[in-house]
Amino acid sequence: MALSSQPLQRNQSLHEQTYQALRTAILSGDLAAGSRLVETQLADLLEVSRTPVRESIRQLQRENLITTDATGAVRVAMLSVVDAMQLYDCRIALEQLSVSEACRNVTNEQLERLDQAIVQAEKAFGQVPNQLTSFQLLHMDYQFHRLLAESSENAWLVQILDQVFDKMALLRLRTMQHNPGVLEIRGEHRRIYEAVRDRNPIAATQAIQYHLISSKERVIQEIKALEPRSLDSADSS
Repeated sequence: MALSSQPLQRNQSLHEQTYQALRTAILSGDLAAGSRLVETQLADLLEVSRTPVRESIRQLQRENLITTDATGAVRVAMLSVVDAMQLYDCRIALEQLSVSEACRNVTNEQLERLDQAIVQAEKAFGQVPNQLTSFQLLHMDYQFHRLLAESSENAWLVQILDQVFDKMALLRLRTMQHNPGVLEIRGEHRRIYEAVRDRNPIAATQAIQYHLISSKERVIQEIKALEPRSLDSADSS
């Protein structure tokens, strides 16, 4: 179980700290999809009682980041092909609104930050070999898409997309660890940026739709390839 054994600080709520520690470990891939979570082990690692661990697990279950399998074992959620399709469909609908509104409301400062995010990704992918982890590369992708959402000036849209992005992280960490090429955050991102910069909502919505549909196809292909292995791994845990 790859979870930091550093004890939690006592100047904050133990429940909140335990929740954040587990959530971060899940979304960074330190606790991999399908991993079994045992309260006593987690409590020992974090040097807390089982109560904040149990409360945190319940909260993460409500967020669909943790599930209970048929045997009653608690595991990090392992999302299916159907989950992937539905999550991408949500993103396609929401992010078309995101870029359309960004074309109207984006500021020069936000455009500069979007451009910097793309340049950073281009440099990262240009390294041979790439020194960044899957989590770091995915964070670059997240930053670009969240900046677009923020540029829409729709706070509710940002909040809803954040919830979708969390679930997407579970999917994309699995697929990237198997095939880093599944992530495309250079050319496709630049086309989206240029359309927003030109304040062209038609071109922007077409670019984001193409980007997300292409990403959906790549991710689903990888999940289909991984599912037999995932089932074998879960059965042996």
